[in-house]
Amino acid sequence: MASHRILPGFRLSLSFALTYLCLLVLIPLVALFTKASSLTPQQFIAAAWTERSRAAYYVTFSSSAVAAMIDTVLGLMLAWVLVRYDFPFKRLFDSLVDLPFALPTAVAGLVYSSLYVKKGWLGQFLFPWGIELAYSQSAIIMVLTFIGLPFVVRTVQPVLESLDADVEEAAACLGASRWQTFTRVLLPALFPALTTGFALTFARAIGEYGSVVFVSSNKPKETEIAPFLIIQKLEEFKYAEATAVAIVLLIASFAMLIVINTLERRTQAANSAAN
Repeated sequence: MASHRILPGFRLSLSFALTYLCLLVLIPLVALFTKASSLTPQQFIAAAWTERSRAAYYVTFSSSAVAAMIDTVLGLMLAWVLVRYDFPFKRLFDSLVDLPFALPTAVAGLVYSSLYVKKGWLGQFLFPWGIELAYSQSAIIMVLTFIGLPFVVRTVQPVLESLDADVEEAAACLGASRWQTFTRVLLPALFPALTTGFALTFARAIGEYGSVVFVSSNKPKETEIAPFLIIQKLEEFKYAEATAVAIVLLIASFAMLIVINTLERRTQAANSAAN
């Protein structure tokens, strides 16, 4: 009796997926590490750990972390409003969440820089108060927040939609306040989605270049980001040094994803044990 495959076209799909993975992920990674291997360990450290590169790492990682934390809070609030409430033009606002995905990041950087410069539409009111949201690290955080917000919203939104309202009603019947219901009932269920959204936003912000280059003054050791430093190394034909800086960013991104995935698994295991 002939056996039938459960998933027809498995070999074709697997071949296509592996080809796609090799062309877009594995081959560039191999080329990156191959180019960096032309440096000795001492040369690699000298290229990737200069005073200028350390300052660029600090600006990049601190700005990305702050933007990811802001997005986590704002994304949760926005997803909550879109899921729990009905209001006019709800679908329009829901579609606008994806605008950073469709909009070229360079356009976002140009718009923000024109709005918040000293004589910009909004900057002219903020500068007298000492609030500089152009050509500063605050400007970098602002555009990174804009770029990463959809990751949190689209990660949290389906989880909120799947939560059973009976659980909240049961908590209210047992005397829990709204804050206690949120922190002790809803937040543990939302935590894996929030951590995933944070990780995606953080990883996306680390490599962002198009929008940041327009709102940052790109001053070495002050507002220069690591991707801009890589571009400068490439323009100087220092390819090995550029790959050294890129590898530091790559390792940091992978380490962040591993930590977040570990936290997610532990949280899910704890929730399963509690249930």
